[in-house]
Amino acid sequence: MRPIKIGAHLPSFSLPNQDGVIVSIDDIKRDRNLVIYFYPKDETIVCTREACAFRDDYSKFEAYNCVIVGISVDSPASHKSFIKNHNLPFTLLSDEENEVRNLIGVPRDLLGLISGRYTYVINENGIIVHIINDHFSASKHINESLKALAHEQAINH
Repeated sequence: MRPIKIGAHLPSFSLPNQDGVIVSIDDIKRDRNLVIYFYPKDETIVCTREACAFRDDYSKFEAYNCVIVGISVDSPASHKSFIKNHNLPFTLLSDEENEVRNLIGVPRDLLGLISGRYTYVINENGIIVHIINDHFSASKHINESLKALAHEQAINH
């Protein structure tokens, strides 16, 4: 498993969403910026804090023509409940077999015991422009993603 790097093109993949419908990341993204965040588990303290922080700043991401997608090993039913419980305005994808996590090379954290908390910022051309890794700080993922999107907008306009 070789981790994907900044400058690489996001590979295509499909996973079930919170409704159990198989969706392609390419269809979700289209010609927009994309933030994909991998997190360990629905309804845990830091994961809930992170999802709610993305929710609370959702309009800021929309202003950058950006769509947000969360991915964990939880089932579509778990994701559906998580979205409902916290009024999340974005898609959650279920990677129960860690296929996409392995495809992208998302590392595990804490001595390999816990799925890593990584966020990937992808520009309109499908290129990874920033990667955030912080297992304990949910806000760092949101703040750094927004800074990376602002930087992309500045260099492309």
